[in-house]
Amino acid sequence: MSTNVVSKKDQTPEKLADRPNVAPPVDIFEDKDEILILADMPGVAPEGLSINLDRAELTLEAKREGTGEQAYDYRRVFVVPRGLDPDKIGATLQNGVLRLTLPKPAAMKPRQIAVRAG
Repeated sequence: MSTNVVSKKDQTPEKLADRPNVAPPVDIFEDKDEILILADMPGVAPEGLSINLDRAELTLEAKREGTGEQAYDYRRVFVVPRGLDPDKIGATLQNGVLRLTLPKPAAMKPRQIAVRAG
């Protein structure tokens, strides 16, 4: 069973008013136990990062420090499978790369179905 994580652009007028938004490049990997999202966010400190899960939308927002043309915000929204437990999502930021691990609930994991004769 394959689960699709879909990225969508979601730029609200309020967010666009102050500084430009940039959708960070991401890589998405999936195995039977989890979904892994790697996002490039150079110049972001952990305190400038916000990650929210609301139903089936995972939103990444970050403020990059800088002045003038160097100042911008990262924003990316993903449609993720329903049923993910937000308390089990792990996030680390190291060397400008955000690593998100989204463990799949048991209902989403592949399972063997027994076949009976007769």
